[in-house]
Amino acid sequence: MPVTTPLRPWREHLSTGSDPTSVDLGAGGTLVGAFTARWSAEPSFPVLGAPDGDGATGRYRWLVADELEEASRRAAHRLLGTGAVPGDRVMWSVGSSLEGIVAHLGALRAGLVVVPVNPAYGAREVGHIAADVRPRVAVVDDPVRGRWAREALGGDLVVVGPDLALPEGSEVAALDAAAPDDPALVCFTSGTTGRPKGAVLRHRNLLASARSVALAWRWTADDRLVHALPVFHAHGLCVGIYGTLVTGASAVLLPSFDPGAVAGQAASPSSSLFFGVPTMYHRLLGSGHLAALARLRLCVSGSAPLAADLHRRCSEVLATPVLERYGMTETLMNVSNPFAGPRRAGTVGFPLPGVEVQLGSGGEVRVRGPNVFDHYWERPAATAEAFAPATDGGAPWFATGDLGAVDDDGYLVLRGRSSELVITGGFNVYPAEVEDVLRTHPSVADVAVVGTPSEEWGEVVTAFVVADGPPPTVEDLATVCAGVLADYKRPRLVHAVDRLPRNSLGKVVRAELRAAVGRTG
Repeated sequence: MPVTTPLRPWREHLSTGSDPTSVDLGAGGTLVGAFTARWSAEPSFPVLGAPDGDGATGRYRWLVADELEEASRRAAHRLLGTGAVPGDRVMWSVGSSLEGIVAHLGALRAGLVVVPVNPAYGAREVGHIAADVRPRVAVVDDPVRGRWAREALGGDLVVVGPDLALPEGSEVAALDAAAPDDPALVCFTSGTTGRPKGAVLRHRNLLASARSVALAWRWTADDRLVHALPVFHAHGLCVGIYGTLVTGASAVLLPSFDPGAVAGQAASPSSSLFFGVPTMYHRLLGSGHLAALARLRLCVSGSAPLAADLHRRCSEVLATPVLERYGMTETLMNVSNPFAGPRRAGTVGFPLPGVEVQLGSGGEVRVRGPNVFDHYWERPAATAEAFAPATDGGAPWFATGDLGAVDDDGYLVLRGRSSELVITGGFNVYPAEVEDVLRTHPSVADVAVVGTPSEEWGEVVTAFVVADGPPPTVEDLATVCAGVLADYKRPRLVHAVDRLPRNSLGKVVRAELRAAVGRTG
């Protein structure tokens, strides 16, 4: 496929007759401004629903717009009552629940900067993030994570549950005062080098991305999303939650992914959308529940590549192709297969409205647009390395680290990553972090971690171990990882080797390890 083939222009995502020059992704100014405008326009509209209690009754609790406005306003004042001021960070580590989302929205309305943290993280991971961003408040659904964060900070941290059981704060403070350029999120990503670093996303980035996706996918207030994604992840939060609120639509929040629960919600006449990762589609297909999604108007897959064969089998069951797209933490949503045009398996489509994409040296995918962040938290060197100057006088290009090509029809095809990042089940794993932990096992003399293909997970974390004595098993390595790394980061496959392939500079040649797995099956 020639890399000189131009990508299709983003105007092809628009409805027939739409004027591309009228697209203004920043209209309304800020993320919270867009939310509150929707709430005031239809105060009785049911916005967010979730199972009532443990879900055993089958009943759902709903927050209508004016209830969500009032609850998030109260949450904002409680957070400010801790002494936090606009610009302070709030570490937010919760599962999917109405209380957790209300706390998150309250923080944004207070002008605080939310730092989402995976609830599966261990002490080392939580401590690194806390020490880096120095939060004023930690909202956690497990006090243990709050304790880890407090220890990393030397004790100066307010820790509270998602219900924000704090004194009622003064309502004198102005809410919804954030400006478009003010930071809203610091999302940690493994990137390409070093320890995880925080991508700072501004209100205008988040608003532009939500509006771009809404245009391309014809997302309107009539839609209801079956939401089974984790809310700490950009897919579940910035696409699922923010997209719902910006468009004035509704969403049902499932506490976790369960094929039967997803199918049950998809059967509701009000449901119209489902966003998932490849692992979810694999499990829905294998459990026989995928057919229940056939009545929805749109099913989207993202966060990791959808294997072509899995895409084909799912599309056959659904009687319409799954729409695959491409985004990342630093840029949110970049590229999508079209809503109305052909959805091509093995491709991620073409740029979303307002987004520019080019292939740089060696086919590296570069992105710029109102959705793209502009710096890593307190990492000026990493920021400078991540951006390539533009030759047209425009904004610099963010170098994604992904390698791509353009097919003959102008669709982007991802060929792999120039970095060593592993994406398993939609989550990022940086090999060096896992290797550091595995080396603490007494039988591990040397180790390298790579991602190897999996239809279910996209990739699985695979360790190649040079052993000093009997080679450790998967269970042995799981034990050494327990309580230190999130479960999804531990190796699922282990191969004993006599030595690791290295180049002349001593760097492990991971491509040879991945190829060896392919040769041995």
